[in-house]
Order: sequence, then structure tokens, then C-alpha cells
Amino acid sequence: MNDDSKQDDVEEIEAEVVDPDEIELLDPVKVAEDHPSLLPTVTNDTSVVRVDPLTAYLNEVRRYEGLTEEEERELAVKLMETGDANAAYRLTTSHLMLVVRIAMTFRRQWQNMMDLIQEGNVGLLKAVKNFDPFRGARLSSYATWWIRSYILKYMLDNWRLVRVGTTNARRKLLYNLRKEKEKLELQGYAPTTKLLAEHFGVDETDVIDVQASLGAADVSVDTPLREGEEYTPAMSLTDHSEVTPEQHAEQEQFLTALKKEINIFKKELKPIEQEILTDRVLSESPRSLQEIGDDHNITREAVRQTEQRILKKFKSYVAENMPDYSH
Repeated sequence: MNDDSKQDDVEEIEAEVVDPDEIELLDPVKVAEDHPSLLPTVTNDTSVVRVDPLTAYLNEVRRYEGLTEEEERELAVKLMETGDANAAYRLTTSHLMLVVRIAMTFRRQWQNMMDLIQEGNVGLLKAVKNFDPFRGARLSSYATWWIRSYILKYMLDNWRLVRVGTTNARRKLLYNLRKEKEKLELQGYAPTTKLLAEHFGVDETDVIDVQASLGAADVSVDTPLREGEEYTPAMSLTDHSEVTPEQHAEQEQFLTALKKEINIFKKELKPIEQEILTDRVLSESPRSLQEIGDDHNITREAVRQTEQRILKKFKSYVAENMPDYSH
């Protein structure tokens, strides 16, 4: 088979789109329960430094060995012909670091890497289930499209959070939110979004956005896994997490397409909706609900509800007009 025909096959494979609600995903956790010997060993070592979820996850992922081309093909054939769960588990776990590396290329646009890794893992599961070893492509090449597709789809579905941390007030909120919540609790106060918003001088929806973006503990991949050990999870990403020219071009293409569609979408909105989209959702210094409400003699709640309707409309618009980033 020549290179051109191989490329055609890969492109044909990548063009396949499957409704996520219509297929049963392989579940590595379920497979692991059936095969306990495959589970990584977790020790109760008091010398382990307290780490965040991403660091802990990377520590687990690096336990899994990669596969040679021959091993991968043998396992993929076995999975295709017999549905062997152990083969599925090996194929999946050997490519978990691929998901991390792809997710890390979006780290400037997204605060919580675990969100993207989780979505990327779903794409990996899809790839493993649908991979055909007789088509001439390696699983990593085939899976990359699925992984990136799921990550981009997640970012589009939650695209408003991409803006988290872009203003000084939001950056302050991003880095100090958890500490302030703990401080209020120690003082006997319930750390409500309203109270936190007043403390940081931001709108309540900003607090909600940042809380959703954080999701898990702050990311710190530079923390050694054990006291006295120099290795950090970040080292496993060296030379792999840098954005390649091709990846940078793809991300720029995605953002350019998104901006273009936003401008078209705005023309379908009423004047007040355009103002809310521009001044609340897209602005680097978003106006408060109260300010916009005062301008139009409506309540904060009315502005908030309109904003939510706009976001819902935009998600539907993206699904229809940006199919390359939807599945």
C-alpha cells in the first residue's frame, strides 16, 4: 500500500462521526475490576507529598508501558475479532499519556486540565472501540483526531469559561478563591457566591464561572512526588507538551472560525442581546448585571436570564454551523 492510499484511508477513518449516545463505550474502570492484576498499586507512604489531582493522575499514568507496533496490532486484532476486554484495557492505558499531551496544548485557553483530559479520555475510548488495525494507521494517529475532537467540543460547549482569568480581577479571584473560602469558613461564615463576589469586587457570575473552571485543586505539575525526589510530573511532558506549528495553526484556525461565527451569530440577536453578548460574555472587562440592568430599566435577574438564553442559543448555533468541531 503506497503512502497516498494510506493517507486516504486515514482521512476516511477520521471522517467517521458517531453519535456518543448510540454506542457503548469501553470502560477501563470496569475492565480493571474484572482484571484486578492490571490495577496500579497504590501505597500508603507517609513520605508522599500532598499533590493535586493532575499531579496524582500523571503519577498513575506513567506506570503504564507503551506498546510496540507489533504488540498494538496483535491486541487490536484480538479486540476486533473477540472483543477481548484485556486487549481493550492495554490499548487504552498505553495511550493515556497521549491524551495528557494533547490536552496540555490547550493549557493557555483552559484553567482546569483535568476537564480536558477527562473529555480526551472519552475520545480515546471511542478510538479504541472503532480502531481498525487493517487500515494501515497506528492507533495514536487515529486516536489523536478523536481526542482533539472531544476536547474542542467540550471547549465549545463551555466556551464562556475560556475567558476565565483574562482580567486582573478574575486572575485575583482565580488564584485566591479557595483560600478565601477556607478563611470565611474558619470565621464561621458560609462562603456563598454573593459574599465572595463582594469580597473580590466582581460579579457573582464571575465567581460561579471560576468555581466551575477550577473544578479540582489547583494544578501544580512541578511538585516532586516524594520528598527528596527530583522527578516531577512535568518532566514526563518535556518535549511533548510544546505546541507544534501544526497544532498552533489548528488552534488559530479554530479560534478564527469561532470569532467569525460569533460575529455572524450577533446579527441574529436583538440590540439588548447584542449588548449583553459584547459587554458581558466577550468583554475582557465585563460589565456587571446591575450596570446593564440600570441602562435598560430591568432587573439583574432579567439580564442574567437573557445571558443564559444567549449562551444556549449559541451552543445550538455552533452545533449547526461548526460541524467540524461537533460530534
